[in-house]
Formats: sequence, C-alpha cells, structure tokens
Amino acid sequence: MKIAIIGSGGREHALAATILKSPTISEIFCIPGNAGTSKIATNVELDINKFDKVHEFVNKNSVDLVVVGPEQPLVNGIVDYLEKFKIKVFGPNKIAAQLEGSKIFTKKLCQEYNIPTANFGIFENRIDAKKFLENTKYPNVIKADNLAAGKGVYICNNEQESLMAVEEIFDGKFGEAKNVLIEEFLNGEEMSYFIISDGINIKSFETAQDHKRVLEGDNGKNTGGMGAYSPSRLISNDLEDKILNKIIKPTLKGLSNLGTEYKGFLYAGLMIVENEPYLIEYNVRMGDPECQTILPKLKTDLVKILEACCNKKLEDVNIEWINKKSLCVVLCSKGYPDNYQKNILIDNLENFNQDKNNFIFHAGTKKEKDKIYANGGRVLNFISLSDDFLKARNDVHKSIEKLNWNGGFYRKDIGFKVID
Repeated sequence: MKIAIIGSGGREHALAATILKSPTISEIFCIPGNAGTSKIATNVELDINKFDKVHEFVNKNSVDLVVVGPEQPLVNGIVDYLEKFKIKVFGPNKIAAQLEGSKIFTKKLCQEYNIPTANFGIFENRIDAKKFLENTKYPNVIKADNLAAGKGVYICNNEQESLMAVEEIFDGKFGEAKNVLIEEFLNGEEMSYFIISDGINIKSFETAQDHKRVLEGDNGKNTGGMGAYSPSRLISNDLEDKILNKIIKPTLKGLSNLGTEYKGFLYAGLMIVENEPYLIEYNVRMGDPECQTILPKLKTDLVKILEACCNKKLEDVNIEWINKKSLCVVLCSKGYPDNYQKNILIDNLENFNQDKNNFIFHAGTKKEKDKIYANGGRVLNFISLSDDFLKARNDVHKSIEKLNWNGGFYRKDIGFKVID
C-alpha cells in the first residue's frame, strides 16, 4: 500500500514513523517532508496549496491513501478536490474544516447548539471593537478570526494591550482579517481532547496538554507549541462524558444539520473550570506537538484506523494504547517566535539511537549533501515514554544536552503542573 502525507512538520514525521510500522505499507511519500522524513520516506518537493500538482503526483504514483497533516490545505478544500477524482483522503472536507478556519463559524455553532464556551463579541472593524473595549472586564482574550498558525490569540490584562491586539489583527499580522473576536477570560486549566471520526462513529484518541507560551512558567508570546505531555492530568470518565455529550456530539450534529459530516482527527482545545469543560477552539487535525506526544503510545496499526475512517468502518476497530506517560520538548531556533536565523547546521544528530521509549521527530529541518540544517522556528521534537513524567522529562533533557546544538533553546519546565 502506498500512502502520501501532506505537510512538513513534526506532526507529519510522527505520522510517517507510525504509519511505517504497518505491515501493509510498501511506500510512503511526504509532500514536501523534512530531513527526518527523508530517512523513512520519499520527500516530494511540491507546493501543497497547488492541489492540481498534488493530484497529478498522487495519480501518477498510484497512491492508495492521502493523509493531510496541516490545517491550511484542509481549510482550502484539498479533501473535496481530491475526492472528486475518487482518491481516498483522510481529513475533513472544506465545510467541516471551518471549525478551525473560522473561529466565528465555531462560536455561532456553539450558540445554536448550547455548547459551553466563553461569552464573546464579534466585531467587523477596529472602531466598534475599541468602543466595546471601553467597558470590558480584564483580563480578556482577543483572537484573529482566521488561521494564524496557533499565534493569533492575545490574553490582554488592560485596555492598552487590547487596543494593540485589535490594531495588529486588523493590520494583517495574521493575514487579512475581516473580523476580530473578543472573549471573556475563563479561569481554569487547559486540556486538549482528541477524537477520530469516520463521519458516523467517533472514538477517543487520547488527551494531552501543550505549552503554547515561549517562556518558562507559561509566560511570553504565543507560539505553535513548545512542548506537550499526555495524558492530561485532568481526564476522568466523568469529565470525558461531559466533553463528548456537551461539546463533541452537539458539534457533529450541527455539521450534520449543515449537510456535511466530519471525517478525520478533531482536536478540542478546552478550558476545564471546576470539572466543567468549555470549548476554547477546534483544530481539524492532530495538534503539533500533541501528535508527536500521543502517537508513540499507539498500539493499534494506524493504517488500519485511517482506512476504517475512510471506509466508514471505525466501529470495527479497537484502538489500544501503551499504558505509559509521554512527554515532548520542542527544540527551537534562537529568536523564535520572532526573527531567527535559517540554514544553521545541526551536527551530531546521526549519533542518536532511538528506541521504543525515546524518539526524535524533525520539524523545521532540511537535508543537503548528507548534512542537516535548521530552516524553521521549531526544529526538533524530543519525546520520551516512561511510567512517570519526571523520568520522561529527565530523559528528554539528557537527549537534548547530548545533541549540544548551540543554535537552539527549549523550555526546561514542560509538564510542570504534573511534575512539580
């Protein structure tokens, strides 16, 4: 069986490595992939936003299944495009992908189906937004409506910070913004809850907690994610029932009433307030770095799961997990998430021996003449499985120290709420 994975980050390397374990696999293509995927798959230099080129390659190489990693092509409709040609694709269609593509689409769905979420206001211009801010409570949360690679969210402690957030969003910092969202601040603890769906059936796909802020103690600017751990310390049978019945199922019902279904991974970013879940946001794919944190724990053949979703037979698959804790730390280029240098050589990477409990997944890397260079903000993901989070984190730190790359930095406190 031939599989093509769309994307070039740590999530896609983790997907490729997990898919490779399946005995059904004859070849994996990564479009475009990174230095890590080049060791286990064939990297294909294509623009993933040129769907006709992707289709041409998939067709020419008799690919059996396309797995879409990142959000942008999903929101732009790559699933609908490829399915027109009878190509099997794992991921949600364009309408369903609006759950991530437009925060306002999701908020309106929450209103209509009584899904618990923060109170909010939608503003089409900076004048109305600023007028509303004259009487708002602090802290508040201000969001760009459109995709922003995990960075278009501001937690503002005063009017000055709020006004700056509104200006930056409408000035196009995260792409063209037709609307801005201003929400109440929910005081609780975040959790990431994942499901997988075939359009009819849904199954839980583990929990995690990521660390978005660049600095230790969850301070500093938002990033795409500095690390994560799984499972979340908050999850219980009672809380899971509430998440499914109050948030996930009403959302899927809402999509069904819009004449569509949800196929793929769905990631609910939640705030847990006194054991009650509130929806912060949806991602219509696996998170990054949550994917790198969760997939090493998967026992069941991932290809079997993905195929079952595409064939609407998910109920026939029993998804099993290794009973261990998993922790991931992201090694970033110095300067991230602001300006950072590219094409920085990473020595010593070939000397790492990965085993069943320790993994390295590449993100912003490229390979040239057998040498590996950093060419992105988030460069490498170090993951360790263990019976406890402290040991997992210590093992990850040992690996990063062994690499001894002076072009990067990382947060040393990932998982501090479950460790300290």
